[in-house]
Amino acid sequence: MLSRRTLMSGAAAGLAATQLPFAAARAQVIQQTTRVVIPFPAGGSTDTLARILADKLKGVYAPTTIVENKVGAAGRIAVEYVKNAEADGSVMLFTPDFLMTVYPHSFRSLNYDPLRDFTPVATVAKSALCMSVGPAVPAEVKTLSDFVAWCKANPKNATHATTAAGGTPHFAGLMLSQASKVEMTPVHYKGGAPALQDLIGGHVSSSVNPVGEVLPFAKTGKIRVLAVTSAKRSAFLPDVPTMKESGYDVVIEAWLGALVPSKTPAEIVSKLNLVIKDAFSAPDVMQKLSALGNEPDYKTPAEFAATVKDDIARWGPVVKASGFVAD
Repeated sequence: MLSRRTLMSGAAAGLAATQLPFAAARAQVIQQTTRVVIPFPAGGSTDTLARILADKLKGVYAPTTIVENKVGAAGRIAVEYVKNAEADGSVMLFTPDFLMTVYPHSFRSLNYDPLRDFTPVATVAKSALCMSVGPAVPAEVKTLSDFVAWCKANPKNATHATTAAGGTPHFAGLMLSQASKVEMTPVHYKGGAPALQDLIGGHVSSSVNPVGEVLPFAKTGKIRVLAVTSAKRSAFLPDVPTMKESGYDVVIEAWLGALVPSKTPAEIVSKLNLVIKDAFSAPDVMQKLSALGNEPDYKTPAEFAATVKDDIARWGPVVKASGFVAD
């Protein structure tokens, strides 16, 4: 007859055996520190979401995660850094769309190819851009048409801040200039936070930023949001008209996503995609996304790759028509 101890030992062994597949499923994907690289300084919405992602990856995807702000060359330093990193899943680029979709057209010399050098992993959010004005513009300027008229009357003060030369915020201003037939001088910054600081300080008259970056300042009245670039009004700024509603044919919606070096194994890409999907589906992260003015926008690697390809093709004629060349 089997002893009680033998039976209990056998039962424990059997339970452990049934739990092995589940334990393996919960195992970290890679065993080295993971770096989430972003092209802009701390303080902007990209940085905030990157830190949320890094926190969610810790202990699930990798034992430790670090956010690295690699600033410079309008964001290209970060992109080139990730391009040349080990393709083992330990380094990823977390970026808004324009470094991948607009820069191939706006820079004559680009040291990376978005389609050849990177594997898209997942998108996490999308956002409209906002055209906002600060204290340098009189309070009676309440609409985008008012601002255009003010710029015509005050050409020396007709400036718009952007997060990078040749990016979508820059082109939002250029496209508005073309549509309104008024010249607005772009002033380029290394990120959304310093651009908004100068807008609030009265050093530039307007700024183009993602919705999430302007919400805190719009709520306190430090800036006035005149229009959004999305096809429909933003749920976060329902009283603010679109540029199209305001009479100017400018429609831009930006995505935010993660990419890895092109030779990263498909299995790692797939697992990272699922980890990111779970992370940005968590209720606390959904709340933070909303607080930052972003809408959830998850895509699989294949869907994301198709989006990048389509967006590159879409931006080509726009950049060419603008006549802008960044270098």
